[in-house]
Amino acid sequence: MSTLPVYIILAATLAVAAMLISDRRAPQLEWLFKPFASLCFVALALQAGALGSFYGLLLLGGLVLCLFGDILLIPSSDKTFIAGLGSFLLGHLLYAVAFLQLPFNQSAVLLSLFPVAALGILSLRWLWPHVPSNMKLPVLSYVVVICVMLLTASLSWGTSLGAWIILGAWGFAISDLSVARNQFVSPGFSNRIWGIPLYFGSQLTLAWSASLI
Repeated sequence: MSTLPVYIILAATLAVAAMLISDRRAPQLEWLFKPFASLCFVALALQAGALGSFYGLLLLGGLVLCLFGDILLIPSSDKTFIAGLGSFLLGHLLYAVAFLQLPFNQSAVLLSLFPVAALGILSLRWLWPHVPSNMKLPVLSYVVVICVMLLTASLSWGTSLGAWIILGAWGFAISDLSVARNQFVSPGFSNRIWGIPLYFGSQLTLAWSASLI
């Protein structure tokens, strides 16, 4: 395992803090701070040796797709939101395929079925009345893919990567609720204050898992 590059974590932390601080007074600065923070988790995966394994390459591909998704979610536009949703959906799929490359614990999937199904069903029940008709299929597809990603993440339980992968995957999934609430239910800074740090922290956690291969 490589030594954790603290400077990348610090840079990402400062970028996230700057993004939140500038949210109300200078929201246009999100175009600077958000892509920079996203580049940090890509850089961390590279530093962790993602290019040296098939798992790492798949993970890196997912992280890059999430970077594009982050950028596409910056404008307040339904078209770019759907495009960003698609980018994240593909990123989740690459994560799922990456997790399937590892030694896995089949019984862990059975244990995770209930919490994963509960998250998916409760999320849809909460969101569905607020989602416009043209967005229902993309949202449903996204929730299904998130659940698949969480189930494949649970396969890693008991391996050296298990804690990193499961923590990162669930953190990512829960952070998506803040995006959904902001987009469909109740827009506001209260969604971002917890969702953004959780999202970037989860991505950094997943990125560093490449160092354990």
